[in-house]
Amino acid sequence: MEILYPRCAGLDVHKDMVMARVRCVSEPAVDETRSFATTTGALIELQEWLSSHAVTHVAMEATGVYWKPVWHLLEEHFELVLANAQHIKNVPGRKTDVNDAAWIADLLAHGLISASFVPPKPIQELRDLTRTRKQLVREVSQHSLRIQKTLEDANIKLGSVLSDILGHSGRAILNALIAGETDPERLADLARGNARKKRAELIQALHGRISAHHRRLLKLHLGLIDSLQQALATVDADVGKTLAPIEECARLLTTMPGVSELTAHVLVAEIGVDMARFPIAGCCPGRRCVPEMTRAPANAARLAPAKGHRGSKPPWSRPPGRRSASRVATCRPSSSALKLAAAPKKPFSRSPPRCSMPLGTCSRIGSNTKILAPITSLAAIAPRRSDACSDDSMISAARSNSPLRLPE
Repeated sequence: MEILYPRCAGLDVHKDMVMARVRCVSEPAVDETRSFATTTGALIELQEWLSSHAVTHVAMEATGVYWKPVWHLLEEHFELVLANAQHIKNVPGRKTDVNDAAWIADLLAHGLISASFVPPKPIQELRDLTRTRKQLVREVSQHSLRIQKTLEDANIKLGSVLSDILGHSGRAILNALIAGETDPERLADLARGNARKKRAELIQALHGRISAHHRRLLKLHLGLIDSLQQALATVDADVGKTLAPIEECARLLTTMPGVSELTAHVLVAEIGVDMARFPIAGCCPGRRCVPEMTRAPANAARLAPAKGHRGSKPPWSRPPGRRSASRVATCRPSSSALKLAAAPKKPFSRSPPRCSMPLGTCSRIGSNTKILAPITSLAAIAPRRSDACSDDSMISAARSNSPLRLPE
C-alpha cells in the first residue's frame, strides 16, 4: 500500500501518560516508541523528540478531554490529525498501549484516518460557553422539580394550577410560604395576571400541611435557582461578546423556520462558520455525533411547521416509504445551516427538494425517481399540474424527447 506520509507518528493518549511511536521510512529511517507523562514539561519534551526526527504529521485518538492539552502544545509544530475512536478500532487481541500507538502510526502513514473536526480557538470558546449554558439550564430544571416534590410532600398542589411555579405568581406564593404564611386566601391574593382568574382553584390547592422542614428546603432550592440564573446571565453576556465577530452568520440562521437565536448560537458553536472544512454539506449528524449538534437541528425541525406552514408538516418533512419524518425534517435545517454559514450571506429561502442527478437524466414523478432517456425539454420534467396529466403521458413525452402539453 502506498505511503502518503513517510515521516509520521502515532500517539496513544491517556490521563497520565502518552505512548508515542515514530514511524519514519525515509532517510534517516526511524522506528521508535517512547512514553511521556502528560505534564506540560513532559509534553514539551515530546514535541522536541518528534521534531528531532523531522516528523511532519502526528495522529492521536480522541480520548475524552485528555487529547486537548496534547493538541494545543503540538498544533503549532506539526500537522495534526484527530481520529475518531470508532473509526480506528484495532482488531481484538493483544491490545497494549504500544500496539495502539503503532496501529495509529501505520494508519496515518497510509492516509487511512479521517480527520475529525477541531474548530479554531474562538469557536472552541463559544462551544464551551453554549455547553455550559445548557448544563446550567438543566440544573435549574432539576431544582424546579425538587421544589415541586417538596410541595407535593406538603400536599400543596400549586403545580396543578399554575403552569410555571417559578413565574411571577409562583415566586410570590413560594416566598410567602417560606416567610410563614399559611392562609390559602392570602396566598391566592398574591397571584398576578391570568392566574387571578384561578383564585378559587388556588385556594383549594394551597390547603396543605407545610412544616419548617419544607420551608427550609424551599428556601434552599430557590436560592440555588437564583444563583444559577445569575450565572446564566453572565454566560449569555460572554456568548454575546464571543459571537460579536460572526454575529451576522448567526443572524442569517435565524431566518430559517424554527431556528431561534439560541439554536443559531449552538449551531455556530458546533460547526463553526467555515464550511470548506466539511467535504459534503448535507444531512444532519447521526446518533454517534456530539449530542448538541444532533439536538439543535432536531428541535428546529420540530418547530419549523409553526413558522410559515399551514399544514402539520412542511412539504420536505413528509418522506416517501418508511423513512422517519422526524429524521428527514432534521436534515433540512442542518443542511441549510451549513449553506447559510458558508458564504451566501443572504436570508434563508424555502425551495422544494430537487433531484440530486444532473438535469436531463431523470424525471421526478410522484414520490419516485425514474431513470429515463435524455430529456431536453423542461416541460418534460415539469411537475404534474392536473389530474388529466397522468404519469404515463409524462413518461411517454420524456422518452419521445417531445414537450409535454399540459391542459389549459
